[in-house]
Amino acid sequence: MLIKDNIAWIRERIEAAARRAGRSFDEIALMAVTKTQLPEPIREAYAAGQRLFGENRVQEFAGKAQALADLRNAEWHMIGHLQSNKAAKTVELFSAVDSVDSLKLAQKLEAGARGAGKKIDVLIEINVGGEAAKSGLDPDSAEFEGLLAAIPHLETLSFRGLMTVPPFTEEPEGARLYFRTLSQLRDTIAARKLPGVAMDELSMGMSHDFEIAIEEGSTCVRLGTAIFGERKKS
Repeated sequence: MLIKDNIAWIRERIEAAARRAGRSFDEIALMAVTKTQLPEPIREAYAAGQRLFGENRVQEFAGKAQALADLRNAEWHMIGHLQSNKAAKTVELFSAVDSVDSLKLAQKLEAGARGAGKKIDVLIEINVGGEAAKSGLDPDSAEFEGLLAAIPHLETLSFRGLMTVPPFTEEPEGARLYFRTLSQLRDTIAARKLPGVAMDELSMGMSHDFEIAIEEGSTCVRLGTAIFGERKKS
């Protein structure tokens, strides 16, 4: 199938999942994950109406950003694990960082955004499965509470919600509990009405489980393989 056909098919599935959950299609953003993709397929997705894109690596995107600079209204989010020493470059290239997983990183991003004279949206990444090999904060940790407490002082960052990558399960239904856990955490934090903390966004769900994520409240699904096909080895 062509990329435009994949996107049309995915949008139909998003709409159906939203309908099952009693939600509106307009509540859910489709993010095209362009890790390892060359400019040409990204342009094909753009031509099909796609405007929201996610990249996993700063250096990789830096190498193709110029070739995509003419894509008006395209929105680029950093969604991969980010080292704090790349914060300044990240602020330069991206409009949002959906994978903030430490207070140190948030502080570096804040400094970078302040120096660039811009404000960026961020999501806090949560490690819902407690997997040692994955980044993300433990929601029961002192570090997580420390980040929440510091948010009023991070004035160039706009905290919009949470993101997660759950443990992989062969059956998509196996991810439901993890998605529900993140949704409940979002509600708990929102109820605290912490200064400077908005909990409007839940970025969860990928190519094999995005419909379950939508049923559990996702506002943004991140799809790569379903749009572009199997990734090339990186």
